[in-house]
Amino acid sequence: MKQDSPDMDAPFSRQAKRFQPIDHAHVHFTEGFWKSWQDIVRDITIPTQYKRLEEEKFLEVLDFKSPPAPLARPIQPSGLSMQHFFDSDFGKWIEAASYMLKYQRNPDIEAKIDDIVAKLSEGQMPDGYLNSWFIRREPEKRWTNLRDLHEMYSMGHLLEGAIAYFEATDKRAFLDIMLKAVDHIITQFGTEDGKLKGYDAHAEVELALMKLYRLTGEDRHLQLARYFVDERGQMPSYFDEEARKRGENPDDYVYKTYAYSQAHKPVRAQEEVEGHAVRATYLFSAMADLAFETKDPTLWIALEKLFAHMTSKLLYVTGGIGSSGDNEGFTRDFDLPNETAYAETCAAIALGFWVSRMAQIDLDSRYTDILELIAYNGALSGIARDGEHYFYENVLESHGQHRRWKWHYCPCCPTNIARFIASLGGYVYSSTDDAVAVHLYAASKADIMLSERPVRITQKTAYPWDGDIRLSLDLDESLDFTVHLRIPGWCDKASIEVNGEAINLSDVTIKGYANLTRRWQRGDEIRLILPMPTVRLYAHPDVSEDFGRVAIKRGPLVYCAEEADLGFPPQRLRLPAEAAFKASFAEDLLGGAIVLTCDALAADETNWGNGLYSKSKARMMETTLTAIPYHLWANRQKGGMMVWLQEEA
Repeated sequence: MKQDSPDMDAPFSRQAKRFQPIDHAHVHFTEGFWKSWQDIVRDITIPTQYKRLEEEKFLEVLDFKSPPAPLARPIQPSGLSMQHFFDSDFGKWIEAASYMLKYQRNPDIEAKIDDIVAKLSEGQMPDGYLNSWFIRREPEKRWTNLRDLHEMYSMGHLLEGAIAYFEATDKRAFLDIMLKAVDHIITQFGTEDGKLKGYDAHAEVELALMKLYRLTGEDRHLQLARYFVDERGQMPSYFDEEARKRGENPDDYVYKTYAYSQAHKPVRAQEEVEGHAVRATYLFSAMADLAFETKDPTLWIALEKLFAHMTSKLLYVTGGIGSSGDNEGFTRDFDLPNETAYAETCAAIALGFWVSRMAQIDLDSRYTDILELIAYNGALSGIARDGEHYFYENVLESHGQHRRWKWHYCPCCPTNIARFIASLGGYVYSSTDDAVAVHLYAASKADIMLSERPVRITQKTAYPWDGDIRLSLDLDESLDFTVHLRIPGWCDKASIEVNGEAINLSDVTIKGYANLTRRWQRGDEIRLILPMPTVRLYAHPDVSEDFGRVAIKRGPLVYCAEEADLGFPPQRLRLPAEAAFKASFAEDLLGGAIVLTCDALAADETNWGNGLYSKSKARMMETTLTAIPYHLWANRQKGGMMVWLQEEA
């Protein structure tokens, strides 16, 4: 099977086709895995998140007519309160809710959003400025601390929510509010005399502005996003100048380096991923959007280097990123601890945003393989099967101390996973005028326009539990186009048939996609078979925590051992090198899932006695390992968990 090496030259130089994602509302999950998750998000997650926003006094910040209430989140030793960022959380909730409204209108949810919008309209400053913290508490300090206070980050999430709500309902009120806010930002920031030459340390507004540009087509929205990307990391640092104006010494910055915000050097000069994981991947997503729209090869070259560094030295086997809680991000190459992993849910989702955008520019399964890994593992583990409990950190090992929570002091992750799952249909397909790319596999129906002609693609499959996928095409008339099918990197023996005729994959596969070009007819069927043997994965020798250990993967799913199945801590397990796995479907496991079992060994502590140490090794006893998909862990009783198991030679 042909796999091209990574192309460090911008694909624009080859006049490569740029793929546009299919609107998520045109992709309907019909049964199975992702339908169950979207149903949960619609029926449970979105309503309960609104309740949490009320109970935790997030929505109270919108009571602009009243004096500010006591802080719901006190000022921390750093001088910050999580309340600085509340606007972003209900902005993301509106976005997630709007994605589901696009499938099915809900008067109650719309009324709640309309109430928030009305309050934002009342509070917005005459010049367009909109940030609840500064308007109500410190109006004189607005735009004085872009390094720490997330002003434009919060506005960016409000803008994304406004765009999503407009696209779902055609209601303009929220969008008009945010257009006015963007106009205000344009008057304040830029290279012209009299403007601030700054940018928000937490990238996000850049992403929102690119979405706005695609909605409005107005060049000023594109140029503002370009300015924020281009200005980041220019020296002397704007953040130093800003700190001095506040009477502070820049050397006292708590994180010591602006690499924390990817502002230590211009973005095109950055070759290694550093700093805060969410900030980094939001920024890289915006850079990819900008490269897509402007065909800027310098951005593409930088992104390719950053992608190569992240995936070869910083990526957890689950798709999680960011190993340290100290900076919510990256430390050194190959530093991937398990029990103390940070691997924030938001970071995995933001990585998904980035890699999906890379694939629109250059159709390459290197990107969409990571997207799939994230979707089934590192992001999905952030939400419980009940749809209303969450993880912020997604560790790969626990002694039982990690439990899911109903809400968090800084609840950025719940609304992020909600908007990701709600919009997941938009990651399944993308298209050009004469091609459609299939990135993810799920039982679904998609309505796609190719050269202004409708094409419906129906997927029938039990994926991810089974790799037998049938795609049927429904067209009004025959049509010439290409179907690009991702052949996952985890699959060594894929096969394809078109209308029962076998296709030689080595002849048609480029960069991990099988390219099927022909005149397609109504009723044509593509059958893609992706065998899913259980495999063992080993970490690079420099990942010291995983030396002598093995991870288990079947298809797109990473598995783990949980005390709930073993009856003892999984840290006692030893997995024989030759043990064979059996896969079986457990209908009663959290909605149904494939579980893996095999013969294993475990340290027996029954005759150890009361001493902490002994001159003799613990006796090993025979046992059975039962492994479950990683995303399902911590949904049952309290207990330990391990992804990387110790292997017995």
